[in-house]
Amino acid sequence: MKTQLITRQEYSKLKQELDYLWREERPKAIKKVVWAASLGDRSENADYQYNKKQLREIDRRVRYLAQCLVEQLKVIDYAPQ
Repeated sequence: MKTQLITRQEYSKLKQELDYLWREERPKAIKKVVWAASLGDRSENADYQYNKKQLREIDRRVRYLAQCLVEQLKVIDYAPQ
């Protein structure tokens, strides 16, 4: 796979998104899933299914960002000259 180039500013934006998802959004989603699971039958529980889907989407984005930041992107210093 070809290495993609990225500026430091864009790298920091991706890093901030990863940190936000991991530290704020994911814990909220986990709390919602645990709450919905405590209500009972999960097969007919729309809250559980919806929040579980959101948690999967967050995890998918976290994996993608982590992989990009570590393996696929190369940071370059951009000079507008």
